[in-house]
Amino acid sequence: QVQLVESGGGLVQPGGSLRLSCAASGTRFTIVAMGWYRQAAGKQRELVARITSGGTTNYADSVKGRFTISRDNAKNMVYLQMSSLKPEDTAVYYCSATTLRDYWGQGTQVTVSA
Repeated sequence: QVQLVESGGGLVQPGGSLRLSCAASGTRFTIVAMGWYRQAAGKQRELVARITSGGTTNYADSVKGRFTISRDNAKNMVYLQMSSLKPEDTAVYYCSATTLRDYWGQGTQVTVSA
């Protein structure tokens, strides 16, 4: 069982920046990948960014060049640096971790509004 705790969400103006953090604990298995997903009101959950234990990353087209995912394997932490935020980035952001199955955090709200 993996527990994931997200932090760093909040309200930010368009063009601003936020950094999300996620701490994973409770597993004795290797976390092969960690990532961030988001779900806006009335929409399906979508991948934002994902990073493997080897450092391979992939991003949604909508965030490429604006968001950067990073990971500290030793601490089982994953981060999402978000810059040039847009109102359409407003969503609940969920951390995920994959061992033998996928695990999810409770989510953190990100609101981009003037």
